[in-house]
Amino acid sequence: MSPSDFSNFLREKFQISFNNLNLLQEALTQRNYLNEHPKEQGRDYQRLEFLGDAIMQATVTEYLFKRYPDWDEGQLTEMRITMVQTKSFAHFAQVIHLNEAIRLGKGEEMNGARSRPSLLEDIWEAFIGALFLDQGQAAVVSLLNQTVFAAIDENFFDQFIDFKSRLQEKLQAQGSVDITYQIENEIRNEDNSQIFEVFVAVDGKTLAHGSGQSIKDAEKVAAQKAYQDLTAK
Repeated sequence: MSPSDFSNFLREKFQISFNNLNLLQEALTQRNYLNEHPKEQGRDYQRLEFLGDAIMQATVTEYLFKRYPDWDEGQLTEMRITMVQTKSFAHFAQVIHLNEAIRLGKGEEMNGARSRPSLLEDIWEAFIGALFLDQGQAAVVSLLNQTVFAAIDENFFDQFIDFKSRLQEKLQAQGSVDITYQIENEIRNEDNSQIFEVFVAVDGKTLAHGSGQSIKDAEKVAAQKAYQDLTAK
């Protein structure tokens, strides 16, 4: 997908219309592409990536501050860290089809860079930087409302939270306690797959149960339930 085709897609899907296509093209251009096309003038995405990182931090901070008026600084910081993890940026880059529009060198294309999470994370930030320069903060907020912020209500960011560590920190805030995870059941399905059921306990008192296709996954689910129950009180 060319930058102009991608611009048309953004207009139709997200009501975003770039005024300066050169900015969009820069955000989509990898250095190896420029090395292979020396007659083309312009920069790669890295400067815009630097700007986009700062814009994401500021925009997410303002959004959380307004959305959660009862949260303290610690809760707001915790959620912001979860949301601006670059792991999630790769997902949203694919949501808006940035991966299809990246201008790659031939070698990078052959090596599968178009689906490489680290590149998608960088391109997402570069795109946000380009959008900010082209249309300002309001356009960035509009896009994030349709993508990143909408994902909060779908609990998308839970996958990036280490609930076992957070549960441990919360339980040990007032002193040392004994936290254990124990298997209480193993279920083998007809297709020979397994489901593990575990519970998490503190000082011998069960807090929550969880299940998953591995013991590790089941423990994560149990820790998440226990953590969310404790924070809801």
